Amino acid sequence: MLYTLLYPLSAQYAWLSWLNVLRYTSTRIIAATLTALVLSLVLYPWFIRTLQRIQLGQVVRDDGPESHLSKRGTPTMGGSLILFTLIIPTLLWADMRNPYILLVSLTTAGFGVIGFLDDFLKIRRKSSGGLPGKLKFLGQVVISAAVSYWLFEQSAVVPEDIRYRVQVPLLDFYSDSYRLSLSPVIYVVFAVFVITGFSNAVNLTDGLDGLAIGPVIISAATFLVLTYAAGTLIAGFDIATYLRIPHLPMVGELAIYCGAMIGAGIGFLWYNTYPASVFMGDVGSLPLGAGLGFLAVASKNEFTLVIVGGIFVLETVSVIVQVVSFKLTGKRVFKMAPIHHHFELKGWAEPKVIVRFWIISFMLALVAVATLKLR
Repeated sequence: MLYTLLYPLSAQYAWLSWLNVLRYTSTRIIAATLTALVLSLVLYPWFIRTLQRIQLGQVVRDDGPESHLSKRGTPTMGGSLILFTLIIPTLLWADMRNPYILLVSLTTAGFGVIGFLDDFLKIRRKSSGGLPGKLKFLGQVVISAAVSYWLFEQSAVVPEDIRYRVQVPLLDFYSDSYRLSLSPVIYVVFAVFVITGFSNAVNLTDGLDGLAIGPVIISAATFLVLTYAAGTLIAGFDIATYLRIPHLPMVGELAIYCGAMIGAGIGFLWYNTYPASVFMGDVGSLPLGAGLGFLAVASKNEFTLVIVGGIFVLETVSVIVQVVSFKLTGKRVFKMAPIHHHFELKGWAEPKVIVRFWIISFMLALVAVATLKLR
């Protein structure tokens, strides 16, 4: 919005020629990041007091670690402000004529509504069961399917020759000997799976103070690099072709969304770090995960997402393994799932689990970025 309004003024008025700097994506990435961070730091004290006043406290599972019982009543639904400080800076500094920006904003907002309803019902019923699982999943699939179908079937933003092709890390996307393509229907289903699956993966990880938001920030920073490389020309130099990754002309604008996610995440972490003053809730974890999933689909980094978000994948796999093992053998593989609770019950202090998971996430992000050069 600000970009659309201010940038044209640089050519109309000589004394505003300095606004020409807004044509650079890198400038607007910095602006979006700082805007999201400042908004978070300024608004969260008031927001937390408001949550306390209206008694929107966290509902804690009775079967969870005993140490978590003391967290009962801590203000939750802090993810509502994450969404505000993520979407508003994106709309302010990104080019709103860019279809990718519109789609990622709709995806984030749509999953935010689902998360809000889930959190609201948990608080109202004073139980850990919120929106019925089938209804919740249906809503996620519908939103994911709508944005994926429009992106790949109704728009022309994705080049026809690479629209349904899949990029695999370490392989040259433009190699004649490598042509992994899917049918249109299967590719859209695959995209829906990535967005919905990663939304729920982040949701499962959000069980300790700052555990989920740390890897979200790291993942957003990684996708800032990936989307910028895939869609940006620097002085006519095509970064994507040089790196042998898909060149998507308009996807570089998503780097601004990534910057806003970083700023919003850091601002939230200021108040969510152990011991948390506010919890994210599903209203935050579901849309953040969906946003990362959309970034992967839009930039054709679906498999790279498995590396970048390895912590989220590990948490999800631990739940699946636990459930399958218990149903088949009656025995549990872990003391408790998701796996972060397993380490808690083994005696690890909560901050130790959190920081070690952050470190692993950072290492995986470096591996993901390294795949750009190893092809």
